[in-house]
Amino acid sequence: MTITEALDQIGGATAIEKRAINAPAVLNEAYHYERPSSFSRALRIDLNGLAILLISGTASVDEDGASVHIGDFRAQVQRTYRNITALLEAAGATWKDIVRTTCYLRDIERDYAAFNEERTAFFDEQQLDPLPASTGIQAILCRPELLVEMEAIAMFIPPPKE
Repeated sequence: MTITEALDQIGGATAIEKRAINAPAVLNEAYHYERPSSFSRALRIDLNGLAILLISGTASVDEDGASVHIGDFRAQVQRTYRNITALLEAAGATWKDIVRTTCYLRDIERDYAAFNEERTAFFDEQQLDPLPASTGIQAILCRPELLVEMEAIAMFIPPPKE
């Protein structure tokens, strides 16, 4: 018996609606990797009229699961933003709905200035005000050729269903 089933039996919490979000035109699913990985690219949770989008760590990966722009940090950042944008769109959201990002850089001392320039330009293009909360972390990423990975949280009120 699951926790939700047990709570339902005693009149407790009810299940929260959630569904996986994907954007196959730009980003493959992790379970399609040569060595499959078990996670959703993004998860949408609908809670009392509020949609919460949890975007998993996303990097410069294409629709076939291949790492792209190897050795080009700025191009990897741009592709990562493209992938996250597609996930947002697939869930009915935009960058204006992002409330938090976590940014993982393989070499933060070498790449942070370039990262911040790319992020600032992208956020200016998106006309974000206020800017999302954010944390930058140096990390060893899942593939040695990846130089940046980002995760994000978006919150929005979807339009009424017709």
